[in-house]
Parts: sequence; structure tokens; C-alpha cells
Amino acid sequence: MMSSSFPVVRLKPKANARAIRHGFPWVYDNELVIDRRTKKIPAGSIVLLEDGERRPIGLVAFNAGSRIACRMLERDVEATIDRKWLTAKFVRAREMRDRLFDAPFYRLVHAEADGLPGVIVDRFGDVAVIQPNAAWSEVLLDEMVAALVAATGVTTVLKNGSGRARGLEGLDEDSRVMVGTAPDAPVPVVMNGATYMADLTGGQKTGLFYDQRPNHGFAAGLCKDAKVLDVFSHVGGFSLAALAGGAAEAMAVDGSAAALALAEEGARQAGVSDRFSTRKGDAFDVLTALAEEGAQFDVVICDPPAFAPSKPALEKGLRAYERVARLAAPLVKEGGYLGLCSCSHAADLAKFRGASVRGIGRAGRQGQLLHTGFAGPDHPLMPQLAESGYLKSLFFRL
Repeated sequence: MMSSSFPVVRLKPKANARAIRHGFPWVYDNELVIDRRTKKIPAGSIVLLEDGERRPIGLVAFNAGSRIACRMLERDVEATIDRKWLTAKFVRAREMRDRLFDAPFYRLVHAEADGLPGVIVDRFGDVAVIQPNAAWSEVLLDEMVAALVAATGVTTVLKNGSGRARGLEGLDEDSRVMVGTAPDAPVPVVMNGATYMADLTGGQKTGLFYDQRPNHGFAAGLCKDAKVLDVFSHVGGFSLAALAGGAAEAMAVDGSAAALALAEEGARQAGVSDRFSTRKGDAFDVLTALAEEGAQFDVVICDPPAFAPSKPALEKGLRAYERVARLAAPLVKEGGYLGLCSCSHAADLAKFRGASVRGIGRAGRQGQLLHTGFAGPDHPLMPQLAESGYLKSLFFRL
């Protein structure tokens, strides 16, 4: 396919073409020449991106209605973006995960970092859950699903259309079964010796957060014979790993009764129900109540949702992270451990660490920072794109 068959979009003369040539994957709407012709290009179209001097840069996915107007797909402007091209991307992603993990339970595609911008795929054995969060992936979804099946051999593909990212692209919240049959019960997933129940159709995001796997493992190593508190636990991420690591007892706190029920089922399947308890409620309220009750734990871990999902929310988000640390620190026994996590890409590591340390200090405690963790290797970083490294986890000894 010749490059001339694609619609052309052009950078403004002052836009930084070099950054894009050197690997930055996005072009923002204010960097492009947007005229009546460009505005008419349907969202999700594949177009040829040129610099201000009309030299080709690459093939990009275009959406005039998004702040991220172009997402780089292919540097070779003669390439064809079709099922064969997509299959090669999925095969490349699968080969790396199969080297890293002994069972096919992992994030298979981590968007830009795996060369499929805006696309998330989590794999649960024979089931894959795809989140097409950019317009181009919605347009090519049928081809993408066929390529996914060809590259992995999964028998069921579920589309999850929920989430903030799709709204920013002008996409609806459509979720459905693309291939096969949706599982009629939560799927058990074994990680770090713990069993997690993933609700692939009604749960958060794709049903389970694989990104915390190495941090769950690190935390479990601190928890032998310990009394553990897991706040914002979702389906029991840190608490079930702690029990697998030999914790004496663990309590999971979450606002969702459904998530806690899945945590309890995971504990039952792993045979640790007798050491596991749950407490439903707003995390801040429960932390406050536990302090009033005089509760003390050897290990406390807080893994809240993204308090700073965007730059405008940053200051408010940092205050929330500080508050989590301030309320959690008093619950940690002298010489015990406090784990604090953030999945907000707008709050970088230094800002999150600063907020956490301020909170610990305001609680009248002092901490040694002994470990800084990130997302697992099935969530690779695109070095040019800071947003792909969103997860931070800090472990302090107080």
C-alpha cells in the first residue's frame, strides 16, 4: 500500500518533529494544522503524518476530537495496518510474557509500550479482556480480536468499554462478548501463592489488577507471623498475598461488598479463611475508627484508587495521599511496616514520596524507606512516555 493512499495531516512549523522522530508516540491537537479538510477525517482513521516541511514521519491513528490527535502506529509509511500487522504485535507481546510467566495470566498488551496505542489486553488463561481505549482500536476492533485469537489461541474475548479514557476519545461505554462465551463465575488466578477471584464481566477494569504482582510478593515477605491490614483491598490484593506468605491474620478493608466477597472466596479457595477478615466501609472512616479502637498492626498497606488521574487533580490528589499516610501510620506498631501505593500517573514518584513522608511526619512517626516498587514486567514502560509508568509503591519501616 503506497503512502499516498492515506489522508495526510501535517505538524505546525514550530511543533517538535524531532521528539516524535525519536520515539515520542503522541501528537497533541495544538501541534497540528487543523483545517476544514482535517476536521472531516473520521475519528480512528489511519493517516500519514508529515512535518512542517512535508517530510513523512509515520502512520498515525487520528482523532480530531481528542486532545491526543495522533498516536504513532508505524514508522514505515509503506506499511499496511491490517490483521497480519496486528497479529505480529500480539505475537511479539505474547512471546515476552511467556518468557516472564509460567502460566498465561498476565497483562498481554500495555498500550503504547507494546506498540498498540490506547489498547489494553489482560489475559486469564483461555479468556482475554480487551479495552479499546482509542478511536482507531474501536474502528479496527473486529480485525484486532481476530488477530488476538490467532496470536494466543484464546477461546473467549470480552470487550470492556468502561473507563475514563474512552470518554476522552469520544467513545461510548459498550461492553460485550466478542468471541466465545463469557465465564459464568469469577475466574481463579494464582499469584504469589495466593488465589484471587477475577470477575471478568462485572468487576473493575478487566477484573483484576496484575500490575501489583511484584509489590504483593515483596509485601508478603514482610508478613510472616504478622498481623496485617490491607486498605483499599479490592479483591484482597495484599492481604491474600500476606496470608500466603505466612501472616498470622489479615484484614481487608474496601468500600465494595462485591470486591470483599471475591476476597473471601479467594481466601476460602486458598484454605486461609480462618486467618482472614473483612471490613466494609469508606477507607478514611475505617482508618479513623481503627485508631479510635486502639488497633495496632505489624504491617499496614494502603493501595487507593488514582487520587490524581490528571494534572488538574494533582494538588487535591497529593493531599489525599498525605491523608492516607497520616491516618495509616498510627496503626503501625513500633518497628512495623507501612506500604503506600499510587496508581496516579500525574503524581510522579518524587511528589508521591513527598506526600507520603509528610503524612507519616504529621502522624508523629518517622520512617525508613526500604523499598520502592513499580508495576510488573507485563506492564512495560515506554521510556519516552512518562504516563506509562503510573504505579509506585513505597514500603517504610516506622
